[in-house]
Amino acid sequence: MLSLTSRQQLAIGFGLVLLMALTRSHHWAALHSLPDASWAVFFLAGVYLRSLWIAPALMLGAALIDYAAITWGGVSSFCISPAYWLLVPAYASLFLAGRVYARHHRLAWSALPWLLVFTLAGALAAELFSSGGFYFLSGKFAEPGLGEFIPRLVKYFPRMLSTMAAYLGLAALIHIAAASLRGNAQRAG
Repeated sequence: MLSLTSRQQLAIGFGLVLLMALTRSHHWAALHSLPDASWAVFFLAGVYLRSLWIAPALMLGAALIDYAAITWGGVSSFCISPAYWLLVPAYASLFLAGRVYARHHRLAWSALPWLLVFTLAGALAAELFSSGGFYFLSGKFAEPGLGEFIPRLVKYFPRMLSTMAAYLGLAALIHIAAASLRGNAQRAG
């Protein structure tokens, strides 16, 4: 289990909120080419942040970002439907997957299979809730059925997973660098 001070958790939490705000659904024109980091943010919040209130707070933050983008930013409201509420279990799946992974985390190659399993499990659950919910419950598709949903899943899930993996890879590099700096400081002191 990760052992972080309150100050470290606060810094990580602020960074995650900022990352989500800057990348969520291309809401900000200057950063339009950055893919949405929301999935990685919820997973990493589960890994690093101990307070349980952070998950609902991040969900509220995501909704407020969407609201601001649609209301003032000119972003399309196409994705807002009755299925929007399924983002709650989607993001909760990622957060919980991160929490479970945190119990197995160590700075060793032997922890990599745990990271892969929990990342994939959380991402698959999130995809089924978010994309599946949108497909079946949004009212935007005339006759939703598994025969059409499965090819959509095969088409879109790899992109979502690769985006999440890229952000988690960046987070892993930062984590390793911070652990190395901390180790060097402890040896020097």
